[in-house]
Amino acid sequence: MAKRIIDLSMLIEDNMPSHKLFQSPIYLPAQTHEQTLAFGLGVEGDPMTFQTNFIGMLDHVGTHVDAFLHTNPKGASVDQMPLEMFMGKAVCFDLQHIGDLEDITVAHMEEAEEKSGVKVDGHIVLLCTGFHKRNINDPQKLVWGNPGLTTEATRWLYDRGSRMHGVEGPSTDKPSNNIFAQHRLCRDLGISHYEWLVNLEELIGEGEFEFIGLPIKFKDGSGSPVRAIAVLDA
Repeated sequence: MAKRIIDLSMLIEDNMPSHKLFQSPIYLPAQTHEQTLAFGLGVEGDPMTFQTNFIGMLDHVGTHVDAFLHTNPKGASVDQMPLEMFMGKAVCFDLQHIGDLEDITVAHMEEAEEKSGVKVDGHIVLLCTGFHKRNINDPQKLVWGNPGLTTEATRWLYDRGSRMHGVEGPSTDKPSNNIFAQHRLCRDLGISHYEWLVNLEELIGEGEFEFIGLPIKFKDGSGSPVRAIAVLDA
């Protein structure tokens, strides 16, 4: 059966926006085709040149997933977590009426679930508030304006077997405080989430689909950038 792929990942580039507590990445050319011409590789008339890039960044840059170790000193690192956690049946909730720095509540989740036509039962749940699309040209708002998922809404997901969810902003918690209630509850419940997802608007009304967001196998990784995709029937 033909499939349609929706890319849900940010482009990683030099000095891109990051969470308020994290450094932006350094992503620069290390060796260029012009420089490596001097190596004299290949054959006469057909030189072999190449390019490499230098990447210096935290493991929570761009579209990424949090490992349990991120908030729990005894939690599993990203290389120790089962791969099954990073893929599976998913649904996207339409929460585009939620504004910047607003709370996502249980009532919002119940309304969105009914609208989606999918009963959450172990699904990866992606939350589309339109935040990224709304603020894509305003780096300040991208870092300091995201909505927050309440602890009650988080427990609502957990009670329905959801062990992974995803948001568009740099955090599931609002940047306007340092309580990190949502992260602390995820730590206590043993669940996690994706952050900095994009293009979620394309999943609204699609019902159930397959989500894949595999992390890099970083030793003792507290998280990892991912190439998150949604796989839908064509």
